[in-house]
Amino acid sequence: MLCGLCDKMYHPYEWGYTYGPPMAVAPLPNVRRVVEYALSEIPAGKLWLGVPNYGYDWPLPFVQGESKATSISNQYAVQLALRYNVPIQYDQTAQSPWFRYTDEQGREHEVWFEDARSIQAKLALIPEYGLYGAGYWNLMRPFPQNWVVLADEYSIRPGS
Repeated sequence: MLCGLCDKMYHPYEWGYTYGPPMAVAPLPNVRRVVEYALSEIPAGKLWLGVPNYGYDWPLPFVQGESKATSISNQYAVQLALRYNVPIQYDQTAQSPWFRYTDEQGREHEVWFEDARSIQAKLALIPEYGLYGAGYWNLMRPFPQNWVVLADEYSIRPGS
């Protein structure tokens, strides 16, 4: 989360990260706590909600200090689930999709990523808290469903 007119930055994502244990990149309860903290320091009209546009693929078992997740696009996560014929689950608390699969070498993996439902849940915080808008990290990974969600929910205008 970025203050539009100051130098403070609050990150509501990267809870699940490269060297951490498998979990949602931006679990909704954690995002909500970051928003509420940021609002205690900065007026809502000056805050942009940071939204992740990626996921992670962790090899299992996770071993702190040894395991390393691979950053992947949301589209690639869906392709992995299809490739390994595994169902995508949805964590209602985190408001995030995830799944497990076993690769060709017999190693199990856990994948957490974003989809239209998880993005919509995060974007719903903008009007709820009166935030200025949203910014994405990162847009270099294709995620067409995102644009459908945005077009359905908001009037989009370029940032300044």
